[in-house]
Amino acid sequence: MNWLSDNVNQLALIGAAAIVLISIFVVGKYIKQIKDDRATGELAEDSWDGIREFKNPIPTGWALAFLGTMIWGIWYWLVGYPLNAFSQIGQYNDEVKAYNAHFEAKWANPDKDTLMGMGEGVYLVQCAPCHGIAGDGIDGKAAGFDRWGTAKGIEDTIKNGSQGLGYPMGDMPAGLVSDPDAISAVANYVASGLQGDAQGAEIYAANCASCHGEDGTGLGGQSPDLTTYGKTAFVKDVLKRGKYGAIGIMPPFNDGRLTDIQKEAVATYILSLGEK
Repeated sequence: MNWLSDNVNQLALIGAAAIVLISIFVVGKYIKQIKDDRATGELAEDSWDGIREFKNPIPTGWALAFLGTMIWGIWYWLVGYPLNAFSQIGQYNDEVKAYNAHFEAKWANPDKDTLMGMGEGVYLVQCAPCHGIAGDGIDGKAAGFDRWGTAKGIEDTIKNGSQGLGYPMGDMPAGLVSDPDAISAVANYVASGLQGDAQGAEIYAANCASCHGEDGTGLGGQSPDLTTYGKTAFVKDVLKRGKYGAIGIMPPFNDGRLTDIQKEAVATYILSLGEK
């Protein structure tokens, strides 16, 4: 590799050489002053434990070096290495953006089998280390997907509560409903899209509607939208927000690591785990 074939490398080498030479000169100068010079001049009135400072002006060399550094930094930023110049990071970002655009176009309308295959691949890489290959939550260490999207999943949430989604109304405490039959009734009511027998509707109105709304839509984003439960939109909301639990924090997946199609795919796959 020819280190002098790139302008940035040339500037870096010149800067490094200049720093070495200036450092040698400055160190040598001050070592000589330490040996030969004696402090003189007017002392400041303030004293710290008997120590007083000389009212000396800023050293000319220091002031020039500081000013020169500022000027060089501005020049380097705007002229020496302009913002639109080539960089490996910029090239990588452009390639990723182009690949993602191609990926989205290629899989714009995937069928169920394609979503399942893609989702399984994403799940095994991004989710399985915490949630387990089978989605069982590794003995309760993380959320188990084998019950997600089903009435059993709602029952678990009612019994254990829900935390870490970052909604304005806060976390859902455990035990809002304690009677097993009542838990089963309201869980079936929610899992059925807020439809079902009168008992489930009555329990929902008394214990859930105050946060999730009478229609279950979450009061305009104040809490989870229960009408999406069992659908990919519910899973994708968790991916967007992140979550924390017993083994730590699940980061939000809104940083570009997954495309919209990949989110739809992994959501489809996760919901399939609760159907088995």
